[in-house]
Amino acid sequence: MSPDDLACLDGQILPAGEATIPVTDDGLVRGDGVFEVIRVYEGRPYALRGHLDRLERSFGNLHLTGSIDRAQIERDVGDLLEARGPAFDGCLRIMLTAGGRRILTTEPLPATPERARLGYVTYAPTRLLDGVKSLSYAANMLASRVARERGFDEALLVTPHGRVLEAPTSSFFYVNARGELCTPPLEDHILASITRARVVELTGAAERVTTTEELLDAREAFLASTTREVQSVALIEDRELGPVGERTLHAADMLRRDIQAALSVA
Repeated sequence: MSPDDLACLDGQILPAGEATIPVTDDGLVRGDGVFEVIRVYEGRPYALRGHLDRLERSFGNLHLTGSIDRAQIERDVGDLLEARGPAFDGCLRIMLTAGGRRILTTEPLPATPERARLGYVTYAPTRLLDGVKSLSYAANMLASRVARERGFDEALLVTPHGRVLEAPTSSFFYVNARGELCTPPLEDHILASITRARVVELTGAAERVTTTEELLDAREAFLASTTREVQSVALIEDRELGPVGERTLHAADMLRRDIQAALSVA
């Protein structure tokens, strides 16, 4: 068995290419289910407890039948990462489907540029899915494709009224004209990202309702997520932001220190 392509399907570890679910599973047919993506550093998962807490909340908020066996998921995580080996540096994905499947996979980090170029994509979030990290991610993926077709690296989601939200798979931070580090508020129906929460706590970033007009005066900006950590933004639409800013570098350093501290006691 190659250590490069592993999955854990309902407790059984096997090559990812051999892991199968029925085509009738609503996780596939309707995207009905929940998931988490966890960063793994040298075989050790970062913020596992927080991700599993959110997985439980998503499961409950989606009103899926049955219950989560958290202890079993934790055993699956340990078994899969042990099989993957201590040198693994990448992502651990956990999926729970409406069809009752428990799926875990290890994946390489997605490729991203050193700095991101963002293009606006109009998006209207649904309140019904607030608090749910759902398998129904087609709108997010479409937004990314639309932005790339326009020549950007990633989308920056904005409402039809011009309120800035987030990127499809990451949170958005910026330094405003007064030098304050800000991020759009959760009340605007964005994802309660675990990395976002850590960056807010570590840097003192303020939640601010943000418009595209206000971003014309932004001094710097960055994206934050499990896989990106802190990624500087080079351009928003046709406005270049210049070299990587001090607040971005500080946030990246603080988050990296937090990760190292957490892993040292894991």
